Amino acid sequence: MASMKCKSESSPSPSSSSTRHWKYEVFLSFKGEDTRYNFADHLYAALKQKGIITFRDEEELKRGKSISKLFEAIEESHIAIIIFSKNYACSKWCLKELAKINECRKEIGLIVLPIFYNVEPADVKKQTGTFEQAFIDHQKCFEVNIKEVETWRIALKEVANISGWHLQNRPESEFIQDVVKEMMEKLSSKSSSITKNFIGIESTLAKFIPSYLNFENNICMIGIYGMGGLGKTTLARVVYDKFCGQFEGSSFITNVREDSKKHGLPKLQQQLLADILEDKNIVIRNVYDGVDIIEKRLCRKKVLLVIDDVDHLDQLEKLAGGHDWFGLGSKIIITTRDERVLIQHRVRKRYNPNGLNNDDALKLFCLKAFKNEQPKKGYMQLSQEVVKYANGLPLALVTLGSFLVGRTIDEWQSALPSFKKTKGDIFNILKISYDGLEEMWKEIFLDIACFFRYWKKNQVMHILENCGFNARIGISILVEKSLLSVDGNEHLEMHDLVQEMGEKIVCFESKGKLGKQSRLWLNNDLLHVLKDNMATNAIEAIVVGYKKKDFKFEEFLEVLSKMSNLRLMIIDKVNLGFPNDQRHLDFPNQARHVNVPNQLRHLSWNFYPLKCLSFSSQPMELVHLELRHSYLEYLWQGVMVI
Repeated sequence: MASMKCKSESSPSPSSSSTRHWKYEVFLSFKGEDTRYNFADHLYAALKQKGIITFRDEEELKRGKSISKLFEAIEESHIAIIIFSKNYACSKWCLKELAKINECRKEIGLIVLPIFYNVEPADVKKQTGTFEQAFIDHQKCFEVNIKEVETWRIALKEVANISGWHLQNRPESEFIQDVVKEMMEKLSSKSSSITKNFIGIESTLAKFIPSYLNFENNICMIGIYGMGGLGKTTLARVVYDKFCGQFEGSSFITNVREDSKKHGLPKLQQQLLADILEDKNIVIRNVYDGVDIIEKRLCRKKVLLVIDDVDHLDQLEKLAGGHDWFGLGSKIIITTRDERVLIQHRVRKRYNPNGLNNDDALKLFCLKAFKNEQPKKGYMQLSQEVVKYANGLPLALVTLGSFLVGRTIDEWQSALPSFKKTKGDIFNILKISYDGLEEMWKEIFLDIACFFRYWKKNQVMHILENCGFNARIGISILVEKSLLSVDGNEHLEMHDLVQEMGEKIVCFESKGKLGKQSRLWLNNDLLHVLKDNMATNAIEAIVVGYKKKDFKFEEFLEVLSKMSNLRLMIIDKVNLGFPNDQRHLDFPNQARHVNVPNQLRHLSWNFYPLKCLSFSSQPMELVHLELRHSYLEYLWQGVMVI
């Protein structure tokens, strides 16, 4: 590291800053004529490329009316980087900026890091050389207050005394990489901030990092395996967040098992490359091109790659086929429920995390059940019994805690026998929370589990409300029960096992008969129902996406009339041609319409293939009709009252 170690004045404790919410992560202070179009611009671009929110004043602002906006940005920043260059002190604007930065360092804990760009640190600290001449000029200027000049001198001396970077004779690109690397570490590698919401993670990291994640210059694949709900993805995420700044590129590929089925491996290869190379324009046409590009583009790059929830060897072979795909020092972390996949891929370092110990398990459970790390008075023994049934599984502890929150001791005691019957089986534990829901909330949960994971919350609420559900309250209740969560981008999320439980409930209720399944979400299942004429009035909802090559949906449309209780149908067809290109559409037997079930409330069908809709009677329930890129000539024959 090009860090210049010198005696540093003590900064105020950052305790006050740790609770602040910053608008900017980094504030750049520099002299425009020295560095705006070279070093400062390159540093700004490198910080921005790493996703670091950086404030850089524009030339227009300096010509503007007031410096107050700059001061505001300084106060709203977490770190200030000051680029001391030859003419930095010649600018009254820069010195005012510097004084404000030094003030914020002392008063609100702003982290200040100086860069000495083609100047000697001693010249800045002692104000010699060009810095001496600059202050002589300022003192001659009648517009400048002598007291203010003295404040600038003190700020220069104090900030120059802080450990920072001295460019000296190093290549600028290499120097900038070091600065950005340290920024990433300061902003994202504070163990206390990363792990504060993960009970027991500190002890797990203490075991995992020294034994499995050495930072030697070798290329290493590490597997984390074990049953669902154990915290494998959480561990991988914490490790990734903690160390990604130490690599030239990084990517966290989530839900490989599910996404490879839905979107295919080329989509995941594309994400991997886009993340690591920071290029969103990469297009992968097929899985073999993806393999070739990954090998060629990453073989000399030190990367941190997490491949989460793998269940087939083919996924690893196409995403991280061998050690020689990546540069020296690369680490590839793989999470899976199946250790055999790791063995087949010759992953030698394999870690099987234990469940939480009793103390951590009780703490996690109590945080959910009581919003406190300890049980309420009279609940200790009951809490210990529940923790015992959860068998140290974090997901089970969270789910049971959410189920019991606010309940009386009598209610806890009546629930304990059902916990005993679970025998620690995670699906049975999760189903306890589901069984405690009212019927409408169960329907909302099953719809989300089968169809709407990762969808936008507002979009899903709109669809569910069209179906007659009180979606806003329902989603809120599911979040309270830890069966659902909403991420920072307002997308709906749930644990893999919670989603699987929902799908299993639907399959179990139909006794394995697809035609009697209340919800159809897999293309192959829908195809079987249509081809084998298995449809019944038990089918309530269909949400699928398919390509023309998958099957010709329009050949089986008459089967829809048997689904008399169908309330929701979303058909998202990906057209392989252009919307108005009739060569890509076949009309079966010159059919002109389809009989739509009268109970249908929400119909959305991209590239609807026929010329009109038809209802056997008045469709009084229809609330939403969306037929984008359709081939409709008219909606229906005759007069229809809705």
